Amino acid sequence: MVVCATLFWAGNFNIGKVAFIENIAPFTLAFLRWSLVWLILIPFTYKEILRLKKIILKNFKLLFLLGLSSVFLYSALTYKALNYTQVINASLFNTAVPATIILVCFLLKIEKTNIFQLVGLLISTLGILAIVTRLDLNILNSLDFNKGDLLMIIAIISWGVYSAFLKKRNFEISLLALIQITCTFGLAMLAPAFLIELNQGYSLDINLNLSYILLYVAIFPSIGSYYCWAGAVSIIGPNRAGIFLSLIPLFSTFFAMIFFDEKFLFFHLIGSILIIIGLFLSNKKISNA
Repeated sequence: MVVCATLFWAGNFNIGKVAFIENIAPFTLAFLRWSLVWLILIPFTYKEILRLKKIILKNFKLLFLLGLSSVFLYSALTYKALNYTQVINASLFNTAVPATIILVCFLLKIEKTNIFQLVGLLISTLGILAIVTRLDLNILNSLDFNKGDLLMIIAIISWGVYSAFLKKRNFEISLLALIQITCTFGLAMLAPAFLIELNQGYSLDINLNLSYILLYVAIFPSIGSYYCWAGAVSIIGPNRAGIFLSLIPLFSTFFAMIFFDEKFLFFHLIGSILIIIGLFLSNKKISNA
């Protein structure tokens, strides 16, 4: 399930770059994406949602946070980041999501955290810093960071929050209904951002390319990935599932080098090595004395 989820999400990074080339504004793309998801799912989920309406209202804060952190912040900020940075950069940051999950779980005491995970978190952070600065100390000294890279850091923190809080769900609900509810909360926040973009003069060209883009982002990285990811987290937990997110940059880099002629540079390699070392440490178990 996590391999399928990561493959579909890898495609989402590349499609996000295509959307930028096609002049589709980021919040507009996110709003249209999740609106289409909502329409596709509602015939299959409305009966269950109506049956669970009391439970949904009781867990309003949790579900609102899931929609805010995933549908609104993560998806929209990722598309926005791709307006400024490479697909390879954006996808590489996702290898640090396991570190953010561990950090959130540690701070909120959702799962126990060991010393190896904390050291892994530190090393992964150094890997992020290597990518953001491109191993150029002048960038660090002048704080002249790429805007897209900074947006991706906010996005991966948001996904870490989403993944950690998925574990706090203590009521039974199907994965499709959970996606539907999360989507509903996210759309409530995306709608104003979408209207603001339209008010700022962004136009939407209705054509065949837009249809292809929306079909992909609605079916594969939305319904497919979220279904597989939520299912995987419920089975193996957020920390172990998070390790597999390192497959996203592998798939994304392969696609980006083919379709956008992007280059995998030395600072990408160093950042990736540091993050991967952090991942291995994060997954190391210690036994009780």
